[in-house]
Amino acid sequence: MKQAGLWSMKFRDVAEFEKLGWDTFWTPGLDGSGALGNVARLLAAAPKSTVATGVLNIWGQTPRELSDFYATHNDRLLVGLGIGNAAGAAARGQDYGNPIASMGRYLDQLEIPAERLLLGALGPKMVDLAVARTAGWHPFLVTPSYVARERARVGQGPLIAPHQAVVVGLPPAESRALARAQVGMFIGFPAYRNNLRRLGFTDDDLVPGGSDRLIDALVAHGSTSDIADRVQQHLDAGADHVALHVLGSQTPTFASIVKEN
Repeated sequence: MKQAGLWSMKFRDVAEFEKLGWDTFWTPGLDGSGALGNVARLLAAAPKSTVATGVLNIWGQTPRELSDFYATHNDRLLVGLGIGNAAGAAARGQDYGNPIASMGRYLDQLEIPAERLLLGALGPKMVDLAVARTAGWHPFLVTPSYVARERARVGQGPLIAPHQAVVVGLPPAESRALARAQVGMFIGFPAYRNNLRRLGFTDDDLVPGGSDRLIDALVAHGSTSDIADRVQQHLDAGADHVALHVLGSQTPTFASIVKEN
């Protein structure tokens, strides 16, 4: 894995992205429906790259199903897992329970090496589980200050691979509008709100769609140099890899965003 990869809900032309120098592709599992098939297609389309789930909801497939899938795709697959919510568990006839305990039980049943697993974690308890049981974690909608705080807390070793939404080349007002349309809804989710409060944001920031201050902190926008600066801020804070979620239809080349390792 280079220091940056591409994150997308729906990849197109992934083979072309690989030719441009990208070597890691992140795809969200969402509710799990069809996610493994999508991962298999990405692996086939980008035969030289790592494909990571960022993240796969544990309620969407059994540990046995996921272990069997990994057994046939283990050379380039990085499995990121998320706990989802109580509604998602109930829809599949399962008990959400305590999220840390439920994730721990799922990990107990997996036959996947810890070094090929990540958790979608934000709060310290889930982060600590990730550190103890997997290679690290993939936090969503976080700032470099979050990375710095958690790196200082857990020390060197665990992989931190933050999601970073970006808008390239649009004026600030248009960039913020696009950010609110595509990721602003997540600001209303309790887990993200709680984490943003821990990072110092207030009710004035946690309005529907997010304040300008919050959007600017969560979504990098401006020139390719501005985007590269944000990537570097994450790396300087202690991140090992940054998953770039390019909002809109833009796809900058790898070389224009971040240097190779």
